[in-house]
Amino acid sequence: MSDLSLFMRSNKKERANAKFAVTKSLCDHDGNPLEWTIRPLTTEENNEIMDDCTRDVKVPGKPNMFRPKLDNQKYLVRLMCASVVEPNLNDKALQDSYDAGDAWELLTRMVDNPGEFSEFGEFLQAFNGFAPLEEDVEKAKNS
Repeated sequence: MSDLSLFMRSNKKERANAKFAVTKSLCDHDGNPLEWTIRPLTTEENNEIMDDCTRDVKVPGKPNMFRPKLDNQKYLVRLMCASVVEPNLNDKALQDSYDAGDAWELLTRMVDNPGEFSEFGEFLQAFNGFAPLEEDVEKAKNS
């Protein structure tokens, strides 16, 4: 028989923030890339971001039929912005220094190297528990 008390919230482990050097172009006084503070997202936060990044598109050849389509790029940038604790992407002075109007625009200007941007996205997905697609493909092949 299971002990239901083990499932209580008081027994749930908290996920800790992480440090990650998002770009090599922002360094400290010794030339080391600055580490950003990244927080894990909750399932609820992820669902809200997904909903915001999903729109209905018409199904070709089927009048009045629609299917949901996720804007993957918008989703990734929203995921990144929601995860970054430090630097504060909503800081007006920081946004002004990059001539950015919002956190999304600021992030893409701070991390303007496409490879680093992609690496950050991969780190965030792994940090939030998403397995890379390649792993899923391999599991399916071996089943």
